[in-house]
Amino acid sequence: MTMRFDGRVAIVTGAGGGLGREHALGLAKRGAKVVVNDLGGARDGSGGSATAAEAVVAEIVASGGEAMANAASVTDFVAVEAMVAAAMEKWGRVDILVNNAGVLRDKTFAKMGLDDFRFVMDVHLMGAVHCTKAVWDIMRDANYGRIVMTTSSSGLYGNFGQSNYGAAKMALVGLMQTLSIEGAKNDIRVNCLAPTAHTRMTEDLGARLPLELLGPDTVTPGLLHLVSEEAPSRCILTAGAGGFERAYVTLTQGIRAVGDDAPEQVAARFAEISDRTGEIVPEMGAAQGIIELTKAQQALA
Repeated sequence: MTMRFDGRVAIVTGAGGGLGREHALGLAKRGAKVVVNDLGGARDGSGGSATAAEAVVAEIVASGGEAMANAASVTDFVAVEAMVAAAMEKWGRVDILVNNAGVLRDKTFAKMGLDDFRFVMDVHLMGAVHCTKAVWDIMRDANYGRIVMTTSSSGLYGNFGQSNYGAAKMALVGLMQTLSIEGAKNDIRVNCLAPTAHTRMTEDLGARLPLELLGPDTVTPGLLHLVSEEAPSRCILTAGAGGFERAYVTLTQGIRAVGDDAPEQVAARFAEISDRTGEIVPEMGAAQGIIELTKAQQALA
């Protein structure tokens, strides 16, 4: 069955180019009405113009779709609320939110100023919080919502010179984990997308990547599934060059160590603690405590 979004309204942030543009075009092509949000700033977040968003809207309209441009900064909650209000006034609903807006201010941690760390956290993490907060009650009232956070392998696994970006991107995973639990009763499904694509965000890596294989269009099919009627929830989907994989936060079975020599036991048995045999993907954070208390109860039995 062909995936369609007829009657759905989507907000895509950072949609003036790159991944966001492809996401907006992909949703519109399959019937969604799209708010194309883009501050229009430089890669480091400086400057701003609505031109980029308006160009994407023009593409959508020229293809017979419906869209509206918005130049709000996701760091400005008042402006984000106004963006959502405009969508509600025009179309009466918001079904899908794609938190895609982002910036880079790469430096080694030793050379990075706190302002650069804080700004990247504000755009990626608080930007997603602002947008999600602005649509959350709308989705709860409708008993329907699809939200995607854009995470990154830099957050999941680390990347040299990206402590700010990596911290923000992993924080979005934690946000997704909890919101997916809280939203479940209202059919609000929350997922993460970790893309590998050549956009202006990765232009410095040009010579090291087969750019012809890494078009943003190879990622968008995964995004469309994550915001569809049949979407999963609590998924970290990785995507690039037409490849799709899932990442998991897992928990090993570990050991129990108590007594005065517990530190030495932990050191001596660290390989056992690290053994992935029988590891699990917890349904929620309480799983850790359950495993630990089970060990304690078994030891006392």
